[in-house]
Amino acid sequence: MSDNATDEERRYRELQRRADRVSSLIVASDFPAIDVVIEIRKLREFAEENFPGRVALFERIYESRFKRLWEQFRSDSGEALPEW
Repeated sequence: MSDNATDEERRYRELQRRADRVSSLIVASDFPAIDVVIEIRKLREFAEENFPGRVALFERIYESRFKRLWEQFRSDSGEALPEW
Protein backbone atom coordinates (compact mmCIF):
# COMPACT_ATOMS: atom_id res chain seq x y z
CA MET A 1 0.00 0.00 0.00
CA SER A 2 1.36 3.42 -0.88
CA ASP A 3 2.14 6.08 1.68
CA ASN A 4 -0.55 8.33 0.16
CA ALA A 5 -3.23 5.67 0.64
CA THR A 6 -2.06 5.04 4.18
CA ASP A 7 -2.11 8.77 4.97
CA GLU A 8 -5.57 9.21 3.47
CA GLU A 9 -6.88 6.24 5.44
CA ARG A 10 -5.39 7.70 8.63
CA ARG A 11 -7.05 11.06 7.96
CA TYR A 12 -10.35 9.36 7.17
CA ARG A 13 -10.22 7.36 10.43
CA GLU A 14 -9.52 10.60 12.31
CA LEU A 15 -12.49 12.27 10.61
CA GLN A 16 -14.67 9.30 11.54
CA ARG A 17 -13.43 9.35 15.14
CA ARG A 18 -14.20 13.05 15.46
CA ALA A 19 -17.64 12.63 13.87
CA ASP A 20 -18.42 9.82 16.31
CA ARG A 21 -17.42 12.12 19.17
CA VAL A 22 -19.79 14.84 17.96
CA SER A 23 -22.55 12.26 17.63
CA SER A 24 -21.98 11.08 21.19
CA LEU A 25 -22.06 14.68 22.45
CA ILE A 26 -25.49 15.00 20.90
CA VAL A 27 -26.87 11.62 21.98
CA ALA A 28 -25.35 10.90 25.36
CA SER A 29 -24.79 14.24 27.01
CA ASP A 30 -26.39 17.50 27.93
CA PHE A 31 -23.70 19.43 26.08
CA PRO A 32 -25.15 22.86 25.18
CA ALA A 33 -26.21 23.36 21.57
CA ILE A 34 -23.68 26.13 20.95
CA ASP A 35 -20.85 23.87 22.08
CA VAL A 36 -22.07 21.11 19.76
CA VAL A 37 -22.07 23.62 16.91
CA ILE A 38 -18.50 24.64 17.76
CA GLU A 39 -17.44 20.99 17.57
CA ILE A 40 -19.24 20.57 14.23
CA ARG A 41 -17.44 23.64 12.88
CA LYS A 42 -14.09 22.22 14.00
CA LEU A 43 -14.92 18.95 12.28
CA ARG A 44 -15.87 20.75 9.09
CA GLU A 45 -12.57 22.67 9.16
CA PHE A 46 -10.72 19.39 9.60
CA ALA A 47 -12.59 17.95 6.61
CA GLU A 48 -11.89 21.01 4.47
CA GLU A 49 -8.18 20.88 5.29
CA ASN A 50 -7.77 17.14 4.84
CA PHE A 51 -10.25 16.41 2.06
CA PRO A 52 -10.38 19.50 -0.17
CA GLY A 53 -13.05 19.30 -2.81
CA ARG A 54 -15.20 16.91 -0.79
CA VAL A 55 -17.05 19.40 1.39
CA ALA A 56 -20.38 18.64 -0.30
CA LEU A 57 -19.94 15.01 0.68
CA PHE A 58 -19.23 16.07 4.27
CA GLU A 59 -22.44 18.11 4.27
CA ARG A 60 -24.56 15.26 2.91
CA ILE A 61 -23.18 12.63 5.25
CA TYR A 62 -22.19 14.26 8.51
CA GLU A 63 -24.22 17.45 8.76
CA SER A 64 -27.46 15.64 7.94
CA ARG A 65 -26.50 12.94 10.47
CA PHE A 66 -25.95 15.52 13.22
CA LYS A 67 -29.25 17.28 12.48
CA ARG A 68 -31.12 13.97 12.50
CA LEU A 69 -29.54 12.92 15.80
CA TRP A 70 -30.36 16.30 17.35
CA GLU A 71 -34.00 16.00 16.30
CA GLN A 72 -34.20 12.41 17.50
CA PHE A 73 -32.47 12.81 20.88
CA ARG A 74 -32.81 16.48 21.79
CA SER A 75 -36.11 17.65 20.34
CA ASP A 76 -37.80 17.36 23.75
CA SER A 77 -35.20 19.67 25.33
CA GLY A 78 -36.71 22.66 23.54
CA GLU A 79 -33.24 23.81 22.54
CA ALA A 80 -32.80 24.11 18.81
CA LEU A 81 -29.50 23.29 17.18
CA PRO A 82 -28.20 26.60 15.78
CA GLU A 83 -27.09 26.71 12.16
CA TRP A 84 -23.41 26.34 11.57
